[in-house]
Amino acid sequence: MRLSPGRFLARVTALPAIIVSAWLLVTFPLLALGAFTPLLSAIFGIPAVVAACAVVPRLIPEPEEDRAPWWPVVLVLLIVVAFAAVQVAYHAEALVIRRDPASYAMYTVWIAENGALPIPRMHELIAGDDPALSYQSLAHYERDGVIWPQFMAGAPLVTSIGYWMGGLTGMLVTTPVLGALGVLVFAGLTARLVGVRWAPLAALVLAVCLPQQWVSRFTYSEPVTQILLLGGLALAFDALARYSGPGERWGRTHALAAASGLVFGLALVTRIDVLRDLLPLVGFLGLLLLARRGQAVPMLGGLVTGVLMGLYAGYGLSYPYLEYLSDSLVPLLIISAVVLAVTVAATVALWRAGLPQVWRVRWLPNAVAIAAVAVMVGLALRPLFWPDYGHGSDFTDQWVAAVQEMEGIRPIEGSRTYYDYSLYWVGWYVGLGSVLFGTFGVALVLRRLAQGRLAQWLLPTMLLSWTVVTTLLRPAITPDHPWASRRLIVLVIPAFVLFAVWFTAWLTRYCARASWAGQSAVTRSLPVVVAAGASVAMIGPTLITSAQGIMGYRQDVGTVDATENLCESLPEDGSVIVVDSGTASKYMPLFRNVCGLPTAAMNQPTPEVVDRVVGAVHDRDRTAVLAGPDWRPLEELTGVEPERPFRVVADMDPSTLMEPPTGSWTFDGSVWVSVVPPEENTR
Repeated sequence: MRLSPGRFLARVTALPAIIVSAWLLVTFPLLALGAFTPLLSAIFGIPAVVAACAVVPRLIPEPEEDRAPWWPVVLVLLIVVAFAAVQVAYHAEALVIRRDPASYAMYTVWIAENGALPIPRMHELIAGDDPALSYQSLAHYERDGVIWPQFMAGAPLVTSIGYWMGGLTGMLVTTPVLGALGVLVFAGLTARLVGVRWAPLAALVLAVCLPQQWVSRFTYSEPVTQILLLGGLALAFDALARYSGPGERWGRTHALAAASGLVFGLALVTRIDVLRDLLPLVGFLGLLLLARRGQAVPMLGGLVTGVLMGLYAGYGLSYPYLEYLSDSLVPLLIISAVVLAVTVAATVALWRAGLPQVWRVRWLPNAVAIAAVAVMVGLALRPLFWPDYGHGSDFTDQWVAAVQEMEGIRPIEGSRTYYDYSLYWVGWYVGLGSVLFGTFGVALVLRRLAQGRLAQWLLPTMLLSWTVVTTLLRPAITPDHPWASRRLIVLVIPAFVLFAVWFTAWLTRYCARASWAGQSAVTRSLPVVVAAGASVAMIGPTLITSAQGIMGYRQDVGTVDATENLCESLPEDGSVIVVDSGTASKYMPLFRNVCGLPTAAMNQPTPEVVDRVVGAVHDRDRTAVLAGPDWRPLEELTGVEPERPFRVVADMDPSTLMEPPTGSWTFDGSVWVSVVPPEENTR
């Protein structure tokens, strides 16, 4: 059978989620068993990925839209390739831990090199349990004599592929490719829900959006999460395209349903807050069961499998991180339990009666449409009536106050969260047109759903609307930008763009029907004018923000070379003691994870303590290496002339609170080391 453009695009855009989930399904158990090696990952992971790519896309049905041309498919692929090329060319080199990208990078390097967690302290190679030493640093928690890296394992398991293939640079260019695949998956979801011809517009708006470019240049987890959640929606659409009764034999719809549930669940392996995003899926599965759809049980089985793996990723391999998040995570777990219990109870209570026929309530369609617009209006007016305060962190308060001082914001209120401006953040990055069109679009979609129409939109609307509202109400992130834009890019911005494109398509068709009655050239050209005008209204502001923002330079350039030089300068039998608390927090993972040397911090170095620790290192027939940000204290403490093998001066992200980020700040990083071999005397 000839492969139509629509089916080709549907298959290609499902592949990223299929590949990532197949890889995670195999490699996460290997990591949990301490066997995440290149050889075992290739032996088990490559066949799993190949088999999934060979089987699952063939199950995808022919799209309902027939006679779709090839030009939208070509445009989508060109946008994706161009995005990947630009992001690879401008990829960041964030390896020094200041914020999350370098934390993920250090996580990746450790598991790619060692294949297991936790990270041993290797204290027996330094000075044993000397009380002057500590082993915890930024994004690395010391618990029960071992070190656990921060965050979930999903993204590092994927970026490890790049590290194995190309070292540090290979790892750093993996995320730009993942970001491009996120654009591809979003285009596929748009093609399914809106139409193939509208997929290039959606892909282009997302591709030029500053947060999509920004997270794709760093080793963030958002690109992987975006692929899985948007890919799960696309596969769920395919699985539900045909009715399947409860007694029907297992077929392609059941397999696709199981695959979509698994893809959704595995997103929890990448980010623990995905648990909130998946709550609407629980309710949707209850509706599927009440509707007697045969896809309900396979989808539920896939979801449970992925979620169980995600929970083990959190509580088995990242427990100190979840402990740190307990103030927000525990309420989320309670809410999740309540949603599950209510869904089960409601499903049991309504089992005989079946689905409530809400479309018979005549006032409901208009009510839900008005409610959707009212929610957006409320979010827009929120800064006037409900300014938000309270980070719950003294450090965050101090940082926000410092940024306020730099921006000249008065009064200085470090406790200000700026969460009430979250809808305005969306407007910064995709423009007022996308926000308005998206609002009108979701209102119309909800209205039609309440009328019993657009059934294929039910799950995307439930999941995306829930995530948009809950995220905008409480982004739960330090509010400086571009940092805070991370919260928007996985689902919030794609949701606004998707609904905006749907509204544009609806308005274009409406004008086309209206123009049929007219005979003038102006009337006949109205649909084209509307489509072009709406497209410019979405693309223009998005492009301007990116062009005027932080997308014109690479960040932390030179860090890879400096890190490699640092490792080459250290003796193979070195035991590193970092003698400055600030340097210890930022650079300890470089010494331990990348250079592979036992490393500890000495936060209050004195000559007597240094003598004792250096002597203990020498007693173990190892070379003592003292490191710090300045040469003078090292020379005074060791009597050895220090060298500076790590030196980077480069552009880095700015921080803004009340406007989109522009320009750059300067990252100035230095590491001096004094190598003290056993025959040397300190001081």
